[in-house]
Amino acid sequence: MKNIFILLIAILVLSSCSEDFTDLAPISNRNEADFYTTENDFVAAINASYAGLQKKGVYGRGYWTMFEMRSDNTDQGPDATGLSRQFAEINAFTEDPLNEQITSAWTDSYGVIANCNVILARIEGVTMNEDIKKRIIGEALFLRSLMYYHLAVAYGNIPLQLVPFVPGDQLTQVDATSVYAQLITDLATAEANLSISYAADNKGRATKGAAATLLAKVLLTNNQKSEAAVALRKIIGNYNYELLDNYSNLWGASNENNKESIFEVEFASGGIGQGSAFTNDFSPSAFLQTGQGFGRNRPTVEMENSYVTGDLRFPSSMGTSYVNATGETVLANYVRKYESDPPTENDSDINFVVFRYSDVLLMLAEAIGESNEAYDLINQVRDRAGLDPIDATMPGTFSEKLLEERQLELAFENHRWADLKRFGVAAEKVNGAEPFISAGSVRSLFFIPQREIDINTNFVQNSN
Repeated sequence: MKNIFILLIAILVLSSCSEDFTDLAPISNRNEADFYTTENDFVAAINASYAGLQKKGVYGRGYWTMFEMRSDNTDQGPDATGLSRQFAEINAFTEDPLNEQITSAWTDSYGVIANCNVILARIEGVTMNEDIKKRIIGEALFLRSLMYYHLAVAYGNIPLQLVPFVPGDQLTQVDATSVYAQLITDLATAEANLSISYAADNKGRATKGAAATLLAKVLLTNNQKSEAAVALRKIIGNYNYELLDNYSNLWGASNENNKESIFEVEFASGGIGQGSAFTNDFSPSAFLQTGQGFGRNRPTVEMENSYVTGDLRFPSSMGTSYVNATGETVLANYVRKYESDPPTENDSDINFVVFRYSDVLLMLAEAIGESNEAYDLINQVRDRAGLDPIDATMPGTFSEKLLEERQLELAFENHRWADLKRFGVAAEKVNGAEPFISAGSVRSLFFIPQREIDINTNFVQNSN
């Protein structure tokens, strides 16, 4: 059903009465959006916002660069020429505000936000089916919040634009705490508006569970643990998710939107401009699939060594070698969660899983703190991985044990950099995995793209 959903997006966007609506530039480009007046227009508009998640600056590439490669999980590898140089600089904290990856992440994230702002500003006055209107409002709030969460984690001090930009408006930066406060309000509304699940023809839309999961993540980031626990218990008790019995069954196009999946960015191959590039980006060799293998986002040796013998997550998460066309074994760490054989290069059918139920269990353990209940939650995840249970008598602090479990369970799913910041150990962990990066050079925030500083002369550049 994913292909039907993606095709529907493409058809609605292409056939809509205002193509400009789906081509909004970032808010700081001072473009004014057209607005829609019919139910079909707003359905097309929200579908275009989902399609915006596929862009290179968002889940297509930018987010794994900024939230995995920036962390101790992955690096760029030895190639630091051409496009790879931009990744290597982000990995080593040597990028500047002109880096194209941090610029595209800003631009494409705000592109989705701009679409959602127009929807939210115009929809209330339009006569349409009230259930569809309510759903679209919830979807727009969720998608806008998803973008703002990543922007706040990455850049910290950002413009919080909640209405369509009008030429002449003065954009101002707010700190991440102010952003999170807005998201908490918006996500509560989104959760109330959305459904627990949808019929097959709407599979892939945001649900109550998706909104509540993002809400809990924001609350934890804002150090509101008791409130996060309430949101997480609601997900566990009311929204019908389960752990799959086999970790390997989480991955691959045939396993998408399963009972553990809470929200995915939908991709579809077939030469329609909706395919994902993960397979080619992460593969170490052209021998392993159609098209080039670029060997990017390479798991670090420290990441490899974090797995203990018998951890069933390891073979599904990463590989350490492959056999080439001449039968030789080549040693190379690479991400395996997004393996496929696309019909053409960068046109894979593989979705990106944004939220899973195992993350909910581990976040609840974090929210309630060290206790028998917290260890029971962690051990549900460990049991599926084929590992023995842990408890308070095991070496290490509770935070250390929980953070390690999150690293292994959610490897290469764009959670690691936010986790390291939230647990307050980013510099320590990055330096431990990659000793050539001194702890003192680890910055908690990315630079604001230089273009935004040039356009908005009141913006203050990040320095740490």
